[in-house]
Amino acid sequence: MTKKLPKEKRDRLILVVVSTGIAMALIWQGLIGWQKGRLRSMADQRLDEEIRVNNAQRLVASIDQIKADLKSKSGDLRHLETEMASGDMYSWIITKVNQFKVGYNIDIPQFSREVPTEVGLLADFPYKAALFNIRGKAFYHDLGRFIADFENAFPYVRVQNLELEPAGMASAGAAAGGNDPERDHPEKLAFRMEIVTLINPNAP
Repeated sequence: MTKKLPKEKRDRLILVVVSTGIAMALIWQGLIGWQKGRLRSMADQRLDEEIRVNNAQRLVASIDQIKADLKSKSGDLRHLETEMASGDMYSWIITKVNQFKVGYNIDIPQFSREVPTEVGLLADFPYKAALFNIRGKAFYHDLGRFIADFENAFPYVRVQNLELEPAGMASAGAAAGGNDPERDHPEKLAFRMEIVTLINPNAP
């Protein structure tokens, strides 16, 4: 039968056991915990690298499609440039507007000569522009439809500074040279607006 340990030795033994436990816990938190954090960090870095590699592989795989899209867009741009203002720009704007307004109930008898202007869209924009003032008469809804359709049909053209006022029965009748009931209609408007168009940079 073993003798019981004296109280002093028993307390010392308990203190050693507790101290050993605390030391092991500190070692776990300080060393093992640091290693686990490092492993998590390495896993995150590996995931980032895999994402970058996958993105690069997708970019390489899409090079042919990018080239095809660039060729297509370049062709579209060259086509638009052939329609931009060039040569005798006064004749160009008259022809462009008169051809387009067929089918619209709108009268545009006055066109100004072109005025060089800045586009003001982007720095170092490669295109010059010309501004024209035009005047005419139309009902409000006819004019609105014409402007919207005109800008949609010609993406290199912008309508700005639109001014409206009642056409007046007397002035409309005088301009018509007669008593056209529609031309003398009190709801008809006289309008003035500016048309800004890009100029074909490759025109001779």
